[in-house]
Amino acid sequence: MDYAYDDQNIFAKILRGEIPNKTVFENDHALAFHDIQPQAAVHVLVIPKGPYMSLDHFARDASATEQAGFFHAVAAVCDLMQLDEGFRGISNTRVHGVQDVPHYHMHILGGQQLGRMLLD
Repeated sequence: MDYAYDDQNIFAKILRGEIPNKTVFENDHALAFHDIQPQAAVHVLVIPKGPYMSLDHFARDASATEQAGFFHAVAAVCDLMQLDEGFRGISNTRVHGVQDVPHYHMHILGGQQLGRMLLD
């Protein structure tokens, strides 16, 4: 698959500081911030700082250091948001996965009982 990253997507603009966000956690490889349209009591987005378009792109092309930094951020968000009772991590991918922003991101949802499935 050909990956042509669009550096004008909203997450790229957030990473460059062009659009403000409510940061939850940041390290050298990832930024986590509150979703502007939360779908649960806790809804945080974790994005890598590199130009990755989807989960499979990130898994294939990101360095081990970038991947470790990203998943460290996921763990930090879960700790900071006190998601000890559980959470859901969702990574929508491309058209059939209903990915709205072409920059890899993981939704961390929790803070309430979510049920077995999220429905439209």
